[in-house]
Amino acid sequence: MTVIALPAANEKEDEDMLVPRSDLVEGPQPMAVEAPEATENNAANQPTEVPRTKKITWKIENFSRITAKRIYSGIFDVGDYKWQILIFPKGNDIDALSMYLGVTDSASLPYGWTRYTHFSLAIVNQVHSKYSVRKETQYQFSARKIDWGFASFMPLGELYDPSRGYLVNDTCLVEAEVGVDTAMDPWLYDSKKETGFVGLKNQGATCYMNSLLQTLYHIPYFRKVVYHMPTNVNDMPSASIPLAMQRLFYKLQYSDTSVATKELTKSFGWDSYESFLQHDVQELNRVLCAKLEEKMKRTVVEGAIQQLFEGHHMNYIECINVDYKSSRKESFYDLQLDVKGCHDVYASFDKYVAVENLDGDNKYHAEQHGLQDAKKGVLFIDFPPVLQLHLKRFEYDFVCDVMGKINDHYEFPLQLDLDRDDGKYLSPDADRRVCNLYTLHSVLVHSGGVHGGHYYAFIRPTLSGQWYKFDDERVTKEDAKNALDELYGGGEEEQPMQKIQGVNKFTKHSNAYMLVYIRDSVKDKIMCHVDEKHIAENLREKLKREQEEKEQKRKDKSEAHLYTIVKVACDEDFFYQIGRHVIFDLVNHNMVKSLRVQKLMPFNDFKEVVENEFGIPVQFQRFWLWEKRLNHTLRPVRPLTQDEEAQTVGHLMSIASNVQNKELRLFFEFELGPDSLPIPLPNKEKDDILLFFKLYDPEKQELRYVGRLFVNSLGKPVDIFPRLIEMAGYAPEEDIELYEEIRFYPNVLCDHMKKRSTFRASQLEDGDIVCFQKSLPTEVQQQLRCPDVRSFFEYHHNLQVIHFRPLEKTKEYEFGLELSKLDKYDAVVEKVARRLGLNDPSKIRLTSCNSFTQQPKPHPIKYRGVVTLLDMLLHYNQVSDILYYEVLDIPLPELEGLRTLRVAFRHGTNDEMEINSIRRSKDSTVADLLDDLRMKIQLSRPDAELRLLEVFAHKIYKIFPSGEKIERINDNYLALQAEEIPEEEKHLGPHDCLIHVYHFMNEGNQNKAKIQNFGEPFLLAIHADEILANVKIRVQKKLQVSDEEFSKWKFAFVSQDLTEYLEDSEILFSRFQQSRSMYIWEQYLGLEHKRPLAANQYRQPSVKIYN
Repeated sequence: MTVIALPAANEKEDEDMLVPRSDLVEGPQPMAVEAPEATENNAANQPTEVPRTKKITWKIENFSRITAKRIYSGIFDVGDYKWQILIFPKGNDIDALSMYLGVTDSASLPYGWTRYTHFSLAIVNQVHSKYSVRKETQYQFSARKIDWGFASFMPLGELYDPSRGYLVNDTCLVEAEVGVDTAMDPWLYDSKKETGFVGLKNQGATCYMNSLLQTLYHIPYFRKVVYHMPTNVNDMPSASIPLAMQRLFYKLQYSDTSVATKELTKSFGWDSYESFLQHDVQELNRVLCAKLEEKMKRTVVEGAIQQLFEGHHMNYIECINVDYKSSRKESFYDLQLDVKGCHDVYASFDKYVAVENLDGDNKYHAEQHGLQDAKKGVLFIDFPPVLQLHLKRFEYDFVCDVMGKINDHYEFPLQLDLDRDDGKYLSPDADRRVCNLYTLHSVLVHSGGVHGGHYYAFIRPTLSGQWYKFDDERVTKEDAKNALDELYGGGEEEQPMQKIQGVNKFTKHSNAYMLVYIRDSVKDKIMCHVDEKHIAENLREKLKREQEEKEQKRKDKSEAHLYTIVKVACDEDFFYQIGRHVIFDLVNHNMVKSLRVQKLMPFNDFKEVVENEFGIPVQFQRFWLWEKRLNHTLRPVRPLTQDEEAQTVGHLMSIASNVQNKELRLFFEFELGPDSLPIPLPNKEKDDILLFFKLYDPEKQELRYVGRLFVNSLGKPVDIFPRLIEMAGYAPEEDIELYEEIRFYPNVLCDHMKKRSTFRASQLEDGDIVCFQKSLPTEVQQQLRCPDVRSFFEYHHNLQVIHFRPLEKTKEYEFGLELSKLDKYDAVVEKVARRLGLNDPSKIRLTSCNSFTQQPKPHPIKYRGVVTLLDMLLHYNQVSDILYYEVLDIPLPELEGLRTLRVAFRHGTNDEMEINSIRRSKDSTVADLLDDLRMKIQLSRPDAELRLLEVFAHKIYKIFPSGEKIERINDNYLALQAEEIPEEEKHLGPHDCLIHVYHFMNEGNQNKAKIQNFGEPFLLAIHADEILANVKIRVQKKLQVSDEEFSKWKFAFVSQDLTEYLEDSEILFSRFQQSRSMYIWEQYLGLEHKRPLAANQYRQPSVKIYN
């Protein structure tokens, strides 16, 4: 590992799946550490100090052969601390490389240490360094949080693919830049005090959303429009996008601290998984505005989004030699401008409206005039009041088959004149009276690369000279010149890192990604004043109440040390809660009377408070202390003594501190006579114990509280049978069974009581609970799900609300069922079928949920393939509460007796690849499968013969014999593709040969080839005396490639990735006959050319707003 000290630097970054590691405690794997070379200057003339910023390079050899789950770098020093990198080479329970930074000497650091750190981690691309995967973040390390990093750093498939360049000679290079700030603690920075504005909290990877929301909020007209969107007083913010936006904007306007966005993202229908997915800010802008437009329909603000952001341009084609012109008007909400090859915005606009000549092979077909020379272009009819320009910083690299970021220097003016050069951007239909002069309002910045990055915004809230940087929670004032210079991009890698405002700053690819301009002629209207009178009164009052409640809570918290909460439970609570809200124990203390009193209040004064609350005079009151027992139950264990009642409430809290020291819990004992008036309490003798009784009805499966009794500890349960039978309302001769309720967690313990053993022998004491029920014959018990108290408790111990979601609509709809984790498979599907109104439960197929991704597992649950509901919910020791369901067209047992295979087939006429699902019995053959396929596809001729191929990684691995059983075909990872057999291949003779033909790119150098296959492989028949030139003609015809494009292709004989380029005179038959590989797919005729863009277009997960 190489450690390089760098000058100090800072900036902020977040990324998807940014999570802490809590197990960075193992010793490091021995690594070589190379110290930086000391220059003459720093060695001789400078005092020795620990550098606050370092760049580390860690070289890991034999990477693919590492078997350990985790590996550690050597330890290095930064900012007086020792640091270490942790990597999970095969992923940390996910299909992605996981990488973290951690403090290794936490145990030896002083109490209360913290350190704000900005760091980046990278996997170096050793072939094309600009495609290295680099992710950055900042974090406040402390004794409780000693590590932080990326659980999903990069896909394992990309890392281990030799053609990608991340592993060369099985060596992986890891780079890290670690900067420690010793001058200040950014977490203590007050944005409101310093700037007058507050930031937005980042949920994990929502920086892109935060930067957009700040930009929209600081367009006052847009804010006013949002405030005027109608909402209902009963709406919940988490289910109403307009209300959530209004609340968010109100808090940004009036809050003193940073604002959370969880209400808004919940209103989008997002879960926590979505919060850790970073999306494109421009895409979110379009989706959000479209959703707001939809919500504004038929309201007073309908059309407001269009008025702000909608412009129009004209696409035209004009023939040169004949009088013909075609045009089409289109609207836009933002414009995508090229960055590559353009030095500023004006150059991008020039390119946008540049005329394209249609001539030669590219002539335009004009109606009634045939093919004609023409010119094609775009001109603008009108620009919107708020002009949003999206700068195309990302583009596809055909050579390297990856997306890349363009970090070229690109300037944009503070004043944008779109009327320049006599309105060259405007169409003839444009209204020339409208002045198209714009002022720059905000710049959304992307920092980082394709694989990950961070968004923040520079905004001028009043269009004055003062810029502000909105970086998640942090808002700072920025100098205009420095801000714009940073945003132009280009050349940052060569610039030295600099210390800015005492915060460490990293060099990185930070540049403008989206520009927002305001039209000068309407800026007074757009940048209008917005205050409370523009906010709906009900919303304003509700938010004010919330703020007042928040202030009251803050006040209560500051005075909390003077007060305590006394929770008073009585028989009335037991009667109400047991059977409804409580099964085990006596009461939920969160649902009983709570009294807030001063700790110094004498308890006798407190009894008067109770008299006022309950109407029970002091002389008829007795209070018991609750105690948390070793088995985690909570029971009233003894009454207060007279001496204790003479003490203060605070003193009693210390006595009962084993329950919970923040509140005092009491059982309030009193008795009412026949006239419902209080009567004196019986004296509690030495041998008396207080027992509480519950009655269980096994036929109704109901449990209820029936009262309490003082019993003599030397007495027997049979002695109190008459009283219990009376409390239950049973006939006098009814026989009953008794159970002691002992424990509910972690497992149920409920003992059957002996009727003729003494209470003392049964170890009963004050506060114990006895459950009783009728004695049932054995045959009756066998018919009941919960025939006794013990089985009833077991059932409820395992109850859980399960959320069922349709497999094809995993987020749009769900219903919940309360089920026991002990329910058998049949019981679960029966209840789901009943909920769906389905008569045949066997047509329900369930799929378990991956607890980490919150997505369905790849394989459904087989019919009776699990025993209980718990088996369905369990995933790597995590118990989920989600199951996905499907309603099948045939019963699941019947379906599982069949085999369903997905077979691709290229359409004979329109050249489209279509996927067909074929369902056959498992003993069917490939021939049977192809017969079924013939009924679904369009063949080039009725008598065409088909064959089935096994395709993987753009290679053909197998041609299936027609008699092979489909049960043996594994299509989990390999694709099945059917094709027509060409006539020339049906009758191959001894002097003919069927060869594999694959497309490929060679990304290597002159010393070593790096083969990367792509596209659709195919088979080709060649003849003994056929030269390559003739084969080329047939290949070009088969693939329908133009002469111009085909002339760039190279043909090669490839055997086990060894490439030999072929001459046109070469006879292929001899080449393939002489070299026979054990694996036939590794020997093929290679077609080297650039991959078409559509073959591997880069796609980011799309943004969706579900509500």
